[in-house]
Amino acid sequence: MHANTTEARAGSPDSRPGVFGRLASWAQRHRWGALLLWVVVVAGITAGSQLAGSAYHNDFSLPGTDSQAASDLMERHGSVQGGATVQIVMQDERGVRGDQAVIAPMLEEVRGLPSVAQVGGPFDPRGGGGLAEDGTIGYTTVTLDGSAEDVPKEHVTEIMETAQGAEGDGLRVELGGDAVRGAEEGGGGAAEGAGMLAALVILVFLFGSLVAAALPLATALFAVGGAIGLIALASHVFTVADFTPPIMMLIGLGVGVDYALLIFYRFRHELIRGAEPAAATRTALDAAGRTVFFAGCTVIIALLGLIVLGLGALQGVALAVALTVLMTMAAALTLLPALLAVFGGRIHRHVRKRAHKVRDERWRRLGAAVQRRPWPALLIPVALLLGLSAPALDMRLGFADAGNEAPSSTSRQAYDLLAEGFGPGFNGPLIVVTEGAPANLSETLQGAPGIASATPAFPSSDGRAHTVIAYPETSPQDERTADLVHTLRDDVLPSLSDRTGAEYLVGGPTAAAQDFADSVAERMPLFVAVVVGLSALLLMVVFRSLLIPLKAAVLNLLSIAAALGAITLVFQDGRFGAQPGPIESFVPVMIFAIVFGLSMDYEVFLVSRMHEEWERTRDSAHAVREGLAATGKVITAAAAIMIVVFGAFVLSPDRMLQQFGLGLAVAVLLDALVIRCLIVPAIMRLLGDRAWWLPAPLARAFPKVALERPES
Repeated sequence: MHANTTEARAGSPDSRPGVFGRLASWAQRHRWGALLLWVVVVAGITAGSQLAGSAYHNDFSLPGTDSQAASDLMERHGSVQGGATVQIVMQDERGVRGDQAVIAPMLEEVRGLPSVAQVGGPFDPRGGGGLAEDGTIGYTTVTLDGSAEDVPKEHVTEIMETAQGAEGDGLRVELGGDAVRGAEEGGGGAAEGAGMLAALVILVFLFGSLVAAALPLATALFAVGGAIGLIALASHVFTVADFTPPIMMLIGLGVGVDYALLIFYRFRHELIRGAEPAAATRTALDAAGRTVFFAGCTVIIALLGLIVLGLGALQGVALAVALTVLMTMAAALTLLPALLAVFGGRIHRHVRKRAHKVRDERWRRLGAAVQRRPWPALLIPVALLLGLSAPALDMRLGFADAGNEAPSSTSRQAYDLLAEGFGPGFNGPLIVVTEGAPANLSETLQGAPGIASATPAFPSSDGRAHTVIAYPETSPQDERTADLVHTLRDDVLPSLSDRTGAEYLVGGPTAAAQDFADSVAERMPLFVAVVVGLSALLLMVVFRSLLIPLKAAVLNLLSIAAALGAITLVFQDGRFGAQPGPIESFVPVMIFAIVFGLSMDYEVFLVSRMHEEWERTRDSAHAVREGLAATGKVITAAAAIMIVVFGAFVLSPDRMLQQFGLGLAVAVLLDALVIRCLIVPAIMRLLGDRAWWLPAPLARAFPKVALERPES
């Protein structure tokens, strides 16, 4: 009786619905105005962003680290080694010296190109060049007048075209360096389109109607389109990394479809129960809309938790993705009701024809089976997740370099030629800087274990600082190179400093990558504590329970660990044909923030329905069965859509996006199928009524928040 009364209130025009129900009523009354407003806003943002362009900029500065101090010192004293470099690598099996008549004019032409500060020569070691011992491979260094992020890509492309124009008659020319890698990088390819097509297919199978399937997709596309334009405009004011748009699209499409689907599924459920489209929309927003709002806030909190890391490169990404999630929430709560008002009648007719096919019995039987044997349903999946998490214990953070590029790219070809001619460590030099006289810096580095060779000291423009370039014996991504950075800083250079009184700083891209990885590892515990603590507090307030937030936090951490274990197996160990190498330093923290928030979506959606039934019947076993029966189908459908959207990014040519796509897809798969369908029902069965216990002092202190209105 209580549920039916509540339903009548929610659906009655005389009742006073909640804020989301009133929002749905407004969108229904002004359906065409709401649609036009979204079209105008998104079109205006898109047009404005195209006119203004973007100003994406990668900020990998790390104040307080040796590599940043070395970079600042070189910039302050005008050291030419402070700028980004491009290596022009030449190979001729007959000997590179025989091609001087071609190489010299080419280098002279490069000197006159934009953004070029200095050009060395392959026959002048002090000028930034050199020849291999057998004379078949040579290189010259082109120093740019800014960082790899600051120099326009078209200027780098012009250098590449000019240098490769000298090829022919046995001479081969390849180019390397971070600036070249940036100029070669492509977009996400067909990943976004493949993901959306697969999502559409799943939705058509779920609802049996192309119109019904298209509404969640249209809602997500509007939200993502508006968010991308806003971030492009914001990049003129804030520091936003150039890899942010594909990540925004990855998250926005998955989350946008997910949120719209949760509301649309409730709308469809209300139609099946006999409600008219208008009442069904209000009830869906009043119920599932609350879940979407809470889940979206949890994702945003998790993303903004990245700010506590204090890493400039991640803060802009976190804010951009948080804005994307906010846009998807707004679209699901305002645009979708307007679309339902326009197409509700057509969907209603289709639903009535298929109402007899809707059954929840399979999920109810699964819930009953888990309740009969809760311990096996709990322990076996947990053991499997722990096994998949184990590789993450050996995860090594770093950044991909040219050695991870496609074998056909010129940056990879240059990388391989330099390693062949000068040793594997030549691609990851360490730049050691000191203010004042260099003393015995070069000789000390030459004699340090793990150093293959070191250049003489190069003076800065004002002569007050000196730089020595040291080449490790191992490749940039080798763990021994990371150990070498620490050895130089902790043992070799301090002993030299004690003798000379000077300070020595180890910098360069390889050392900076190690500093970034170390910074992430050091600050990760604080980040995890902030995100988990705030999310658990929100769940405690909503469900008025002490054990449910604890359970949710532990299980979310378990799914994240399993996802990180999967990307470690594939990308670090090189399984399934992937190029082995370190995991991008910011991927684990981004995956943690995003997956923790998304996991809360399903936690809230499932447990809120269990809580609803428990409040109505005070029968915990019944609440678990009915909660799973009511949500199992939509959770697996929403998860399937996110899996195909995220998984499609494994097709991207960008290694970072591949890692993101695989990690997110694995996490959602495990969370939706293993944790929500097996582990959570098993734990809730074992806890019984204790699951909803909250100490009396907390119960009095916390406000009462109704997440969903009972439906039956």
